[in-house]
Amino acid sequence: MPSVVSRGRGRRTINEINMVPFIDVMLVLLIIFMVTAPLIAPSMIDLPSVGQAAKQPDQVLQIIIGKDETLQFRLKDKSSPVALKDVANTVLQAQAATPNTAVVISADKNVKYEAVVRVMDRLKRAGVSRVGLSVQLAS
Repeated sequence: MPSVVSRGRGRRTINEINMVPFIDVMLVLLIIFMVTAPLIAPSMIDLPSVGQAAKQPDQVLQIIIGKDETLQFRLKDKSSPVALKDVANTVLQAQAATPNTAVVISADKNVKYEAVVRVMDRLKRAGVSRVGLSVQLAS
């Protein structure tokens, strides 16, 4: 409700917001938060630990994605080109000989992440269990 001020002969309303109740409420909330903050127990986050794999893979198959998104299949220093539609069958055939085989995807840094995801998706849909990404640290 606006206040009314009388000046001489006419009455005029004051168009100002009274800030005192607002400041009082904010100070009360500040005090409540300051008192209750130490009483709240911090939550514990259970982060995964980094450790060694149970068993190192017998061999590593490497799929290399080039700058132009061409795929190379590498096994024991032998490299051959492979199409995206055939990558899952090629990996499954290579894994049939050695069951404990890991697949590592290496990509050029300029390749779109979408190309890497497409290869991973093909491998996962085919049932390849051990798929990893190769990471090189900058020196």
